[in-house]
Amino acid sequence: MTARIVLFGATGYTGRRTAQMMVQRGLRPVLAGRDPARLAALAERLGGLETARADVTEESSVAALVGRGDVLVSTVGPFLQLGRAAVAAAVAAGAIYLDSTGEPTFVREVFERYGPEAERSGAALITAFGVDYVPGVLAGALALRAAGGAASRVDVGYFILGGGRGQAFSRGTLRSVMGMALEKNHAWHDGELRTEPAGARLRTFDVAGRPRPGVTIGGSEQFALPRCAPGLQTVDVYLGWFGAASQALHVASRVTPLLGRVPGAARALAAVAGLVTRTASEAPSEEALAGMRSHVVAEVFDGSGTLLARTRLVAPDAYALTANLLAWAAGRAAEHGVWGSGALDPVAAFGLDELRAGAAESGMVEETS
Repeated sequence: MTARIVLFGATGYTGRRTAQMMVQRGLRPVLAGRDPARLAALAERLGGLETARADVTEESSVAALVGRGDVLVSTVGPFLQLGRAAVAAAVAAGAIYLDSTGEPTFVREVFERYGPEAERSGAALITAFGVDYVPGVLAGALALRAAGGAASRVDVGYFILGGGRGQAFSRGTLRSVMGMALEKNHAWHDGELRTEPAGARLRTFDVAGRPRPGVTIGGSEQFALPRCAPGLQTVDVYLGWFGAASQALHVASRVTPLLGRVPGAARALAAVAGLVTRTASEAPSEEALAGMRSHVVAEVFDGSGTLLARTRLVAPDAYALTANLLAWAAGRAAEHGVWGSGALDPVAAFGLDELRAGAAESGMVEETS
C-alpha cells in the first residue's frame, strides 16, 4: 500500500511547483498549511486534492497528519527559523522526511541532532533534497565510483549560468541566503567534520569552457561522500553564484566570525535582510528562469593532488529541478520506502543507480566532455 504524502509550503513558490510536479507524476499529496482558503483554491486547481489546516512550526500540529512510513515534505523556510518542528514530528512518528533547504547549519543539525533520534524511532530524514545539494552528492558519488580506491579529496562546484532579465531568485531563497551570512558552515578536512565560516577557500572550475570562481560552503556532501568512500580526507563544496564578487566574499570570510561576536550584529543583518526581501517578488521572473541552467562539477583527487575523475551535471532552472527531485523522491519513498533510518543522504536513501535514474527523470543530464 502506498504511504500518505503530506506537503507543507504549497502556497509558496517552491512548494507550489512541487505540488504541481507531484500531480503530474500521478501523486495525490495532502496540502497542509495555515491558510485554508489559499490551500483550497490551489487544491481545486490541481484536481481536487485533500487539504489540512496545520502549523509547520508546531510539532503537535504536524504530528497529527503523519504516521509511521508516511512521507512528510516541507518547502517552508528559512528552515533554521521554521523547520525544526516538522523534523521533530517526523522523528516521533517514524515517518520519512524530505525538505528543500539549502541552509548549511540546518543540514548539519538534521544529521547531528535529529539523526540519532530518527535511527532509534525508525524515521528517515533526507534533508536538502533539491538543487542544494542532490546534484553535488550525485556528481561526487559518481566521480568517486569512477576514481576507485585511491580517492583522497573531492571538490564539488555549483554554478548557475544563463537566464534572462529580472529577479532570478524567489523571496524565500533570498531570505534564506541572507540569513546564512553569520551562520557557521562546515567542511570535511583531515577525515573529520570541522566548523568554519562560509567562503574560507576560493578556487576556480572549468565550466562551459571558462574558468569560474567559487567559495566554500557547507552542504550535505560533507556527510554523504565520506560514507561513499570512508578513506576520504577532504570534501569541499564551492558556490559559484557570485562571479567576480567571489574574491571579496573570500576575503570577508576572515571577518565574518568576528562580526558574529559583535552585540547587535545579527539583529542588524536581520533588519537589512527583511528590508531586501520585502521589496523582492515572491516568485522569480519567468524570463530570468527561462534560459537558466545549473551546472555542477565534482572532481576527485588522490593524495598527491592528481585528478582521478570528474563528473559534470547540467540541469534546468533551480526551481524546476528542486520541484522535480522532491516529487520523484516523495513518490519513490511512498511506494517503496527508503534504505535505512536516521539522517540519510540521497545515495544512502535510494542507492546510487536509483538516484541517478531519478535525477535524469528530473532533467539532470550528465555531460560527457
